[in-house]
This record gives sequence, structure tokens and C-alpha cells, in this order.
Amino acid sequence: MPEVVAAYLDHLTVERGTARNTLDSYARDLRRYAAHLEAAGVSGIAEVRAEHISAFGVALREGDGEHRPLAASSAARALVAVRGLHRFAHADGITEHDPARDVKPPAPARRLPKALPVHDVLRLLDMPSSDGAGPLRDRALLELLYSTGARISEAVGLDLDDIDDAERTVLLDGKGGRQRLVPIGRPALEALHAYLVRARPVLATRGRGTAAVFLNARGGRLSRQSAWQVLKTHAERAGLSASVSPHTLRHSFATHLLEGGADVRVVQELLGHASVTTTQVYTLITVNTLREVYTTAHPRALG
Repeated sequence: MPEVVAAYLDHLTVERGTARNTLDSYARDLRRYAAHLEAAGVSGIAEVRAEHISAFGVALREGDGEHRPLAASSAARALVAVRGLHRFAHADGITEHDPARDVKPPAPARRLPKALPVHDVLRLLDMPSSDGAGPLRDRALLELLYSTGARISEAVGLDLDDIDDAERTVLLDGKGGRQRLVPIGRPALEALHAYLVRARPVLATRGRGTAAVFLNARGGRLSRQSAWQVLKTHAERAGLSASVSPHTLRHSFATHLLEGGADVRVVQELLGHASVTTTQVYTLITVNTLREVYTTAHPRALG
């Protein structure tokens, strides 16, 4: 089983160009799947039947003693990984049948992204001070996240050459190796300039040299986890910790654009979504807002 899993992950890396974060999630899911099969007395992938996969789906949602229950979206992702593994094994001639072919992952619940009101975003962006290498970096990072709608992983992946001052754009490396050029607002550009001139050189002297825009205290590239901690720390200081997740500023970016009248397909391009269907979940938020305003403001709304 471990050999088949390794071959499948190699296939996703080399032939599919699957993103590293997705590969890491699939690897965790498939390790759990292999442990589940071993506990059920299944020693090889050729012995797996559809009922084993269905039982694994139940274990994902209810827990199995060693693992806590997963959210519906995470359980669905794990079953997608399992289905992909068996499809690969069958196509590669490792197994004669695909036992997962008729096992459908549950459709994840469609959750509305949580966006902050504009005044809360502005309060968050004002939290880092304008003195010191760390605060200047934090302010530049938060401004960039909200100004461009970048994922945290895209922001920390930025290199110095990815920022075009003349055109006021940044080049982001998105999921699946797709790049996109995104405009950046003047306040974010000013925060970046302040960081790059007054703070980054100080941090860079502690490292071995890197093209990364955002550096940690040791002069190396800032990690996703550290960038998320920056957001979390300043959200707590602003009194917003209950409403903040790694994607909060990205969600706020999209929602505020749509509320301002931006076309959904433009927002799709800015977010780097492969399908407009993914972006349209944000339109549900704006429709809800319109409905609330209508209900409270129109004299005949409740008549």
C-alpha cells in the first residue's frame, strides 16, 4: 500500500502539476486511509472493496478512536484522494477493478465566506506601528493581502522582481502553477516601499540572501504559518479574532469589490479562480446585504 500511495503522489506531482499544499493534504488523507484498511485486516490494495471505502467515509465523519471527526469539506477531500488513488491503481494495471468507482464523496456544504466590514478591515490595517522592522513588515503584508486578494501562500511566495512599481502590479503564483498579474493600490504600495527601504535591509543582514519580499527575523523567507500568525496577532489586537481566518482579507477583498459594482468575472480573474462558479459564492453575500437593506428601508417590504 505505501508503494502505491507513493507512486500516486509522484503521478500527481509530475504529470498533473498538483500544488504542494494539495499534495501534503492528500498524503495525510491517504496515510489515514492506509491505517484504516490495516485495522480492517486489508493488507493490500487489491483486497479493497467498496464497503471498505464507505466505512472509511463514515470513520472520517464520526471519528475512529485515533482520529477526531473531520468537517464535511475535509472528509470530502479525503474521499476524493481515495477515489483518485484507486483510479490510478486500476489505470496503471496494479488492480483489476476500481472499487471506489461507485463510492461518491458527499457534497460539501456551501458555506458563505466570512468578510469583514470595511471599517473593521481599516482598523486591522492600522494595527501595526510604523516603527521597527517587524511592524513595518506586518503592515506591508496586511496591506498587500487586502489590496490584491492574494492567498497567504501567494503573498509569502512573492519575490522582489514580482513587484512592478511603474505599472502598480504584483505577479502572484497561484494554485497549479498558474500566475496572474494583479493591480495593487497606492496605500499598499506605500506600505511596501516603507518596508523595503527601512525594514527589509535590516532583516536581510541576518540571513544568507534571498529574493523573497517578506522575511522572518532570521532573514529567511516568511512561512505561511508565520504570516497567518501576523494576521491573527493584529486581529486580536483589533478585537476581531473571532471573525478572522487565513482567507479573511481575501474574502473581504472579493466581497467589497462586488459590493462596489465590480463584475464577477473580473473578480474571478483577480482571485485566480479557474471557474466563475467558485467566485459566485461571494455574490450570495451581496444579495443577502441587499435583501437586509431592502427589508429595513422599503416601506412596503414587509407588507
